[in-house]
Amino acid sequence: MASRPRFGVVIFPGSNCDHDAFYVLKEVFGQETRFLWHKEASLQESDVVVLPGGFSYGDYLRCGAIARFSPIMGEVVKFAKNGGLVIGICNGFQVLSEAGLLPGVLLKNKSLRFVCDFVHVRVENDRTRFTSRCSKGEVLEIPVAHGDGNFFSDPDTLKRLRDNQQIVLRYCDQEGAVTESANPNGSLDNIAGIVNEGGNVLGLMPHPERCADEVLGHQDGKKIFQSVIESFVND
Repeated sequence: MASRPRFGVVIFPGSNCDHDAFYVLKEVFGQETRFLWHKEASLQESDVVVLPGGFSYGDYLRCGAIARFSPIMGEVVKFAKNGGLVIGICNGFQVLSEAGLLPGVLLKNKSLRFVCDFVHVRVENDRTRFTSRCSKGEVLEIPVAHGDGNFFSDPDTLKRLRDNQQIVLRYCDQEGAVTESANPNGSLDNIAGIVNEGGNVLGLMPHPERCADEVLGHQDGKKIFQSVIESFVND
């Protein structure tokens, strides 16, 4: 593995957070970063692939349902199954779910309204390559912006997620209490982010790239990217 990972940010028709992710990785963290067009069938030797937020293909079917058939996703699936690191943010989480790289589905928000606000999330597992710079139980303040962030799964899948410590982030209040009122979308078990069984694929609805620059006044999202970068240095 490279000590300085190369990042690839996928662009689908309708992506609107691709430049945000690119800027944070390239300008804030100084990492080698490139865009990956959805029609390409190459990850261009990327060590980490980011599926950004947005409205891929206009969300005209199910969120992420069409994007998962883009040529680049065939490579992303192979990459992930070989242990490559993949981060899906918001719409990217939905694409990963549709592609079968993460369990569960993302349904309409319980309120049936688009939610755009800062929320608090509690770190449930700090032993992943995405959360190692965090402490278990730490509360992060990260923005959300979605209409379909309501995570749902069958009871057996939820039990596996709990038993395998695949739930990495839960919506909570400012003090870290996981409550119904702190849940912005009705997500099952207040789930805000999960990893696959191998721990190399992360899907999360909050946007860490929108709170990773001091200019914005919020920097809690930096810890997600720092964890990934340092996991290569320390590998």
